[in-house]
Amino acid sequence: MGVLDTDRRVFALAFARMADALGNSFLIVILPAYVASIVGESGAAVAGLSLSTTLLVGVVLSVFGFVNSGLQPFTGRLSDNVGRRKVFILVGLVLLGAGSAGYPFVDSYGALVALRALQGVGGALTIPATVALVNELGDAGTRGGNFGVYNTFRLIGFGFGPLVAGAIQQIYGFDAAFAVAVVSAALGFLLVVVLVDDPEETAAAAGDDISIAVRGDDTLLDPVFTLGVATVVVAMGIALFATLEAPINNRLDQGAFLFGTQFGAAVLANVVFQIPIGQASDRYGRRPFVIAGLILLIPSTLVQGFVTTSLGMIVARLIQGIAVALVFPISLALAGDLAGEGRSGSTLSILTTGFGLGTAIGPLVSGLLEGFGYVVPFAFVAGLGFVALLLVQTQVSEPEAGDPDRPPGGEPTPGE
Repeated sequence: MGVLDTDRRVFALAFARMADALGNSFLIVILPAYVASIVGESGAAVAGLSLSTTLLVGVVLSVFGFVNSGLQPFTGRLSDNVGRRKVFILVGLVLLGAGSAGYPFVDSYGALVALRALQGVGGALTIPATVALVNELGDAGTRGGNFGVYNTFRLIGFGFGPLVAGAIQQIYGFDAAFAVAVVSAALGFLLVVVLVDDPEETAAAAGDDISIAVRGDDTLLDPVFTLGVATVVVAMGIALFATLEAPINNRLDQGAFLFGTQFGAAVLANVVFQIPIGQASDRYGRRPFVIAGLILLIPSTLVQGFVTTSLGMIVARLIQGIAVALVFPISLALAGDLAGEGRSGSTLSILTTGFGLGTAIGPLVSGLLEGFGYVVPFAFVAGLGFVALLLVQTQVSEPEAGDPDRPPGGEPTPGE
């Protein structure tokens, strides 16, 4: 299946998430300066405690991720029970836009946190419902390609946002930057309203039993839970880099431009490789690609603690980005293959929650471990990658031969 053969509703969802991701990445760049403009450069007292501006900024940025990740399993399950995805996506986009629209009108730190938490609720409504709908709009022969298209456009939006957010804020001010985020959410809303419908079978298949097991039937761990663990690790591998800007620049004797290039290299690799890898998994099966991605993740993460040139770091980040492109979208497709009817929201939310947690935990882990040595954060996550590889190798298999939702060309794995 070629890219142009992708269901138009998948393209609409991909473009909607691209617009939403662009607006959200705007906020990642704009909110630190906006918080400083409200609380001052020296920080503020919160609940009787004197907190630095840096810490207050960190709380505002992280509250979205923790609220979003914490609620996703519940909103995913709720969308399964209701049997409708579109309404969850639309309500979530409204909350994301409302939060952005509210920022210019608040003048207290508590209100900023509340608005960011509101946007976290919006993300929790939008993300699992969207990936569930992408899953249900495909089958075993198209699911990998669909998730490749979806994640590619999402990452394009997330990658381009920071490039222009600072310029807009500097030239036109905070209000203009927040307006761009509102318009992005509104554009996503319009695309979903006009171009996306719930498949008829979604409501018919929705059931009451939508629990996700940690323990597997024939294995120690449930395969989808295992894929969620692997997703946490790959997200940590990508996210730990941001916290280490100063030590990386000092070690490589480079400036902010080269660091930004290295940071973006992983995103670029994701954008370039997700669609062809997803389509290949439709033909050859999912599990080999996930395992290959984890095998690549281990050395590409570890070597970042040892490279001594800027070019070497760029190459390492490119390979790490390919590893993520092999693991995350293909894990979504494999989880979709394994999900029962009417369970896409609750099943796939395990992986989207895992990715969100990984991006939130990674910077915290690297910040804590860097004090024990420059290489320690990279070695720690590489070690987790080895554990994830063993878990996927032993706990995850694809649908058995003859299963109507088995990826074409996928052979039974040992022990199936």
